[in-house]
Amino acid sequence: MERAYRQRAVSVSTVVQTAVAILVSANAHASFLSGDALDSVANVMAWVVLVIVPIIGIVVFWIVHVMPEKIAHARHHPQTRAIQTLCLLSLVFGGRLWPIAWLRAYTKPGGYKLAYGTDKDEDFFKVAGEKARAGQLLEAELAHLRHELDAMRARGALPPSLVRLQEDLAALQPALPPVVERSA
Repeated sequence: MERAYRQRAVSVSTVVQTAVAILVSANAHASFLSGDALDSVANVMAWVVLVIVPIIGIVVFWIVHVMPEKIAHARHHPQTRAIQTLCLLSLVFGGRLWPIAWLRAYTKPGGYKLAYGTDKDEDFFKVAGEKARAGQLLEAELAHLRHELDAMRARGALPPSLVRLQEDLAALQPALPPVVERSA
């Protein structure tokens, strides 16, 4: 009995508190603007939502879908052009091929090195050749570059640009390692 009395008391007090809150409350205003100012702000917001948001969405979609191509280029992936094609096709097919392009950009093809003697793109050798000619490669880097080119030549004919690079590398001296001064 005491329990039923407490439940009724709680429900009565809840009803009384709600009634007092309704009577005491002032009119609610949903906006700090009114009239023409509210209409102007609503028009501006509508234009932003209808024009600017879709443009930003398309740009972000494009940037994200070109990312695997940029990653492959930065990592000197040997199949950069294939990844670029996957990225473009992914744009056309609504992003369905993008995960494949992303995975391919971060993985080196295993059979590529067996077939061609390297797992780098030809652009890597051009950039490394420019650094070697400028004297910016250390002895270990120059030796690695020579080894890669020798392995590629052993697998088959090199492109003419890489043959010239290999001939130039044979005559080059490595750069001296930077001298680190220690303070006492």
